[in-house]
Amino acid sequence: MSASDYDVELDARGLFCPEPVMMLHNRINDVEPGGILRVIATDPSTTRDIPRFCQFLGHELVSHQASDDLFIYLIRRAE
Repeated sequence: MSASDYDVELDARGLFCPEPVMMLHNRINDVEPGGILRVIATDPSTTRDIPRFCQFLGHELVSHQASDDLFIYLIRRAE
């Protein structure tokens, strides 16, 4: 995945619930509507919390990848 696949990145590695979602809530505002935010996290609870965040606020979870202890999300900001 290259930087051209997303507009803004949030690195939440090493943070634990609820910090990644709190940071996501602030960082999504740095993305233009329709733009993509890439989130990198190490907290397994993000596999539950980030999809719920997207569903609740109307953002699109474009993709989710998990490998070892790393979770990567691409989120399209709602219009």
